[in-house]
Amino acid sequence: MTIARNQDSQPQGIKSIEVGARVLLALEQGRGPMALTEVARAADLHPAKVHRYLASLVRTGFASQNRATGLYDLGPASRHLGVEALRRTDAVSAVSAHTTELRDQTGHTTNLGVWTDAGPMLVRWDTGAHALPIVIRVGSVLPLLDSAVGCVFLAHLSGSVTREVLRSQQRQGTTRSASAAEIREVKEVARRDRFSQTSNQMIFGLAALAAPVFGPDGALEVVVGLVLPARMMTAAEARRLGATLLATTERASHELGYRGE
Repeated sequence: MTIARNQDSQPQGIKSIEVGARVLLALEQGRGPMALTEVARAADLHPAKVHRYLASLVRTGFASQNRATGLYDLGPASRHLGVEALRRTDAVSAVSAHTTELRDQTGHTTNLGVWTDAGPMLVRWDTGAHALPIVIRVGSVLPLLDSAVGCVFLAHLSGSVTREVLRSQQRQGTTRSASAAEIREVKEVARRDRFSQTSNQMIFGLAALAAPVFGPDGALEVVVGLVLPARMMTAAEARRLGATLLATTERASHELGYRGE
């Protein structure tokens, strides 16, 4: 039995799956909750047709609908799929071994963040020995100004990359408002110290440090974070953990081919 092929000599697919993928891509490119008409316009499909596909996507968890507003967004299955795809990238896979070693060495929770179109996303969380006021779910998008991981991305990525994400987060209230001078200071401190530190900002009772991992071309690949109860973050502990964190990220950077300082 032969497989029928189209004019481009590619195997024939299932049209309904391709249409469903168009609807999912429309949700992804919307960068936030969307009305049915907005999804239809982005997918270039009739609203009635899009409604049927959205109903199936909601049932399977690839889309979600806010009962109060009726707006559609990506669902938990889409987030899990995206996180798993990110986990399988070379940089994330290579650095993950270092985060578990850092957890075992310090006793504190470690995490790993990557940059996405939506902002810094948590792709790994290794729970440490000390109880935390909250566990941040893998797949969560972190605030740029209120998380240590976010501050590192802000410091080491171009403003053309981070500017619109920061504005969007500030409009939505997911990160704090700040003047240009305050943002500049956040960047300068992160670059000077080579890591970023927060306490009681993103979540009360939570303190964190984060440092960059660079690739062979010197570009920021991923960010490694340490999370601990805020009550444990003394000045001396911050210095000790900062040194340990930097030793870890430097080893990870060299493993990825970085030959800078």
